[in-house]
Amino acid sequence: MYEDINLSTFLIAFGLTFFAGISSVIGGFIAISSKRDNLQFLSIGLGFSAGVMLYISFVEILPKAIDEFNVLYTTQNAMLIGTGIFFVGFILTYFIDSLVPDNINPHHTQEIEHNICSLDKTALDKHQRPLRKIGIFVALAIALHNFPEGFATFVATLSSIELGVDMAIAIALHNIPEGLAVSLPIYSATGDKKKAIWYAFASGMAEPIGALVGFLVLAPLLGNLTLGLSFAIIGGVMVYISLDELLPASRLYGDDHTTILGVGSGMAVMAISLIYLG
Repeated sequence: MYEDINLSTFLIAFGLTFFAGISSVIGGFIAISSKRDNLQFLSIGLGFSAGVMLYISFVEILPKAIDEFNVLYTTQNAMLIGTGIFFVGFILTYFIDSLVPDNINPHHTQEIEHNICSLDKTALDKHQRPLRKIGIFVALAIALHNFPEGFATFVATLSSIELGVDMAIAIALHNIPEGLAVSLPIYSATGDKKKAIWYAFASGMAEPIGALVGFLVLAPLLGNLTLGLSFAIIGGVMVYISLDELLPASRLYGDDHTTILGVGSGMAVMAISLIYLG
């Protein structure tokens, strides 16, 4: 596939992939434009992040995994394998999460909830660690999602520059809310705008890195089976993080209405980007 590629085509493909990845920084700037102690915005933002990740997982990532398996197996077996591997990713994340020390585990939420309700800012600051952990988890999950996405954009551009441009624009637009999902909890936890932007940037850079690694190393290995396994596991990881980390934190820092408003908004933004630009 790669024998006839010239340097200009390679640079265009890499440039489009880089453009798609760097757009996550826009979401980072949106996050740091809010006030750090704005708990309502934080609650909506965490719910928004959960909505983004849940919608991507169930509407885009898991169906892609099943599509890859469907090339190799019957439709029923493809659905069975894809769904099974999805839950493997979910369970794997549970076991990783269970290894996190209690003093930084966000599941210990009663004391945090008390401090929020009493508006004890000194005590609240002591419990920003869960938000930092949430931000890191989200960054890792989105980076894992972006890695094969970057490779897919790169390969699409090599086959058709027009197709690559369309994919890059679509991915860039839905990377903006992903950047917000990464940087908002980091900024709220640390107050460090540079660190928040850096995490958004790093998660987005998984796309051009995925393109290069795929080009240099993984191209011979990335068949339908490998891609199906990767997408299904990533989907499980993202759903676990949304349900176990983002939604409980959103409820703690806000209320039922701010959480559902955030979730609905996140899903709507991702739906629009996938329908009109996917």
